Amino acid sequence: MLDTTAQDAATQMLEAFGAALEAGDIDRATACFATDGHWRDLVSFTWNIHTASGHDEIAEMLRAQLAHVRPTGWRVTQGEVATEDGGVTTAWIDFETAVARGHGLIRLRDGRIWTLLTTMVELKGHEEPRGLHRPLGANHGAGKDRPTWAEDREAEARALGYTRQPHVLIVGGGQGGIALAARLRQLGVPAIIVEKNDRPGDSWRNRYKSLCLHDPVWYDHLPYIKFPETWPVFTPKDKLGDWLEMYTRVMELNYWTRTTCKSAEYDEATGEWTVVVDRDGQEVTLRPRELVLATGMSGKANLPKFPGMERFRGDQHHSSRHPGPDAYRGKKAVIVGSNNSAHDIAAALWEHDADVTMVQRSSTHIVRSETLMEIGLGALYSEEAVRGGMTTEKADLIFASIPYALLADFQKPLYDRMREVDADFYAGLEKAGFWLDWGDDGSGLFMKYLRRGSGYYIDIGASQLIIDGQVKLAHGNVAEVVEDGLVLEDGTRLEADLIVYATGYGSMNGWAADLIGQDVADMVGKCWGLGSDTTKDPGPWVGEQRNMWKPTKQPGLWFHGGNLHQSRHYSQFLALQLKARMEGIATPVHGVPDTHHRG
Repeated sequence: MLDTTAQDAATQMLEAFGAALEAGDIDRATACFATDGHWRDLVSFTWNIHTASGHDEIAEMLRAQLAHVRPTGWRVTQGEVATEDGGVTTAWIDFETAVARGHGLIRLRDGRIWTLLTTMVELKGHEEPRGLHRPLGANHGAGKDRPTWAEDREAEARALGYTRQPHVLIVGGGQGGIALAARLRQLGVPAIIVEKNDRPGDSWRNRYKSLCLHDPVWYDHLPYIKFPETWPVFTPKDKLGDWLEMYTRVMELNYWTRTTCKSAEYDEATGEWTVVVDRDGQEVTLRPRELVLATGMSGKANLPKFPGMERFRGDQHHSSRHPGPDAYRGKKAVIVGSNNSAHDIAAALWEHDADVTMVQRSSTHIVRSETLMEIGLGALYSEEAVRGGMTTEKADLIFASIPYALLADFQKPLYDRMREVDADFYAGLEKAGFWLDWGDDGSGLFMKYLRRGSGYYIDIGASQLIIDGQVKLAHGNVAEVVEDGLVLEDGTRLEADLIVYATGYGSMNGWAADLIGQDVADMVGKCWGLGSDTTKDPGPWVGEQRNMWKPTKQPGLWFHGGNLHQSRHYSQFLALQLKARMEGIATPVHGVPDTHHRG
């Protein structure tokens, strides 16, 4: 039954808010928000990924952007109805700006806007050819020497990068680069992906053989093409590699394999990059206007430098280089680290009859995959959610509509419930000596991921091995590596034929330092993290992921990364920013680049 009270409240607020904006009355528009209200904007108002919190920040954003944006047409989305729950009214909304169409989600509390999400959907005059506007695919009628679709595609592939320059060069051909390239292609932006591996998807195929995604399939779709209903809940790495390779072909992406970037230099006068690449032994110089580093959420592998590593007689490598367990049957393995990769590798080695010890250097947040799916993700990303009418796109926007300043408070009750449901499981881990944590403020896995990208494990079986003593535990920092193992700071000696350093990764701007220069990396500053002033995420608060999917202090340089969900979701907004720049649309940026953090 339609909640007319909620519908009326949302409609009246949107009318009042829209009228204030159209009149240029910033004080009146700001007064529509609660004093603790938040406005999260994905490109539509700020040409940025930006959250304004409180009246002062909201007014500041409007003073900077309103005259340029010229928003109109605020309304509840046709076919949607506002809802009320616990004193909060929620409604899907549509609006327009001078250059774009927008969509979002509004929450009202006590007659004022508590949270507002505004997102850019499409640029006027540059809509994607999809749905009713999809290409015909065939030129009906007669004509001499007309090229076929395949011939046109082959001609484009031959020319781009040689006789015709790409507007965008994407460095990195994993899910992030692929998702962005697909978005750009649909927007008509010439783009090339360069990837050092032999085939699309090899960035997954080349990882340790037991790797599976820890996120469920409903969370992991790419743009435009969803995984089929027969797809497994947790995707094995090689299956994902095959899917990515198929996707690049079906979406007709210009994907250069066996290609390594050697250098990149930006010309302030011309506004273009000079990027030298080695394409399968041939040096090619590219001159894109925009350079996107899509090298994953993290940077280069953090390989520690412990005293004595050169003395070790066995095998030692970072987890990113781990070949799998086959060669280590019956051997003694020590894994330094206790997060996702460490657990996966430990379980695979144990399955192949290795003697496995995990060295836990600091506490780790553990959540059982089944419990995370049921309590943490089930309302948005699950089979039940899909059957209830939830789309991937709606789920993404609902999640995005919660400002990061509030997200921890939204998450805490969920993780309190998980801790209660799995109390026996956690008691078993603690009895085994495993150091547990729930984040600095108890907000759990996703906040840890957003703040620093590490410190957790989504359990798919390895934790029970620890509980049962099948995978042994040691604690503390490594003092030195010796010929037949390593020694911890408390004097504990661990014999090993294999040492795996599951010690994480550095910031993405490390890739910028290697490719462009340390001065650029220092100017841009850190990537990832919110400035939450929690462990490994020092303040001050910046409210959004540093430097991700948005302009940086280096003109023409962008970072794109994250898990499959983030690659899918944020590729839309990065692609629209790049398309606008290609078309010469004015893009005055508000709120970033962040000037508080340096490399």
